[in-house]
Amino acid sequence: MLRRDTSRSYQEFNGEERPETVESIRDNGVSEVEQDDEACDPLPDEDNVDSNLMPIGFNKACLKNVFTVILVLIYLALTAVAVFLAYQTISDFMDKLNHPVMSVSYKEVEEFAAPGIVLFPGKAHLLSCMHHYHDNIPPLVALENLAKRECMKEEVIYHGPYSNQTEKRALVFRGPTDVRNRELIFLQLSRNETEEDFSAISYMIFAKFSDMLESSDKAAFMMDCERNYSMWTFSGGFRTWVKMSLVRTSGRRNESVEFRQESSVVKYIDKRPPLEQTNELFFIVFQWRDPFIQQVKDIVTANPWNTIAILCGVFMALFKAADFAKLSIKWMIRIRKRHKRAKMREMNQIS
Repeated sequence: MLRRDTSRSYQEFNGEERPETVESIRDNGVSEVEQDDEACDPLPDEDNVDSNLMPIGFNKACLKNVFTVILVLIYLALTAVAVFLAYQTISDFMDKLNHPVMSVSYKEVEEFAAPGIVLFPGKAHLLSCMHHYHDNIPPLVALENLAKRECMKEEVIYHGPYSNQTEKRALVFRGPTDVRNRELIFLQLSRNETEEDFSAISYMIFAKFSDMLESSDKAAFMMDCERNYSMWTFSGGFRTWVKMSLVRTSGRRNESVEFRQESSVVKYIDKRPPLEQTNELFFIVFQWRDPFIQQVKDIVTANPWNTIAILCGVFMALFKAADFAKLSIKWMIRIRKRHKRAKMREMNQIS
């Protein structure tokens, strides 16, 4: 009796509890697969789901993948734009650094430093040199009375800077200084020369007459002036009126001085006897145009702090885009792995 009950109870236990255990295992496996399917939205099997639900799961998976790809492409495009912006910022900075902007300003003065006026008379002779304080020059007098020399001058003989064999004679005059009272210097020269078709005298203006007086080697000083300053000419038989203006240019390493001039020419009415007219006369007037000194400076418009700030923002955007792209790719890989695992579980349960 005991053996029959025991066997019966064992059979009852095996018959009742084992099916429940198998069903619970199946239910747990199916529930895990369904959770994975819900998390990853895998492509459902045709045998286990209804045909009406299959396009919904397929569309969800496709939409997520397409959305992720679009985000990656957008951030790749933003990365390309950021790289281009960084390159353009650096290029603009280097271009502005190598090509500064010229800034022009005007400084008003009461008096100018006396410039040096250099004449190269050649065979001409100086007749007169006078300072005036008005625009109207008094009428000319006879040549025998033109021996007045009321100005400071120096005579320098030197060799030309471009040809050592050429000897030059220069007359250096102290220029006008008082711009308010319209100080001017009037020079008159004569030359008895009939062989030339064109007669003219060259002249040059340099910054300070005192620099030449203080120079120990005046010949070398004149050679440097001839290299650095422009040369002009005035012709015989005319009165040439020169109005000067001073331009100072400050560069990165040096500072230069340049004279700009406005000249007007008036014909001289020669009333001398015909025999004396072979002796050609030259007249020239030097005066300041206005009391303003034009100052030209190089200004570098490239601001390194603005460039650094822009580059910092660009690099932050690059790192952020790279981080987001990396996370998006990892998310896509994780979804694909979950999808594959869910499909393998479904295939194992079906088999």
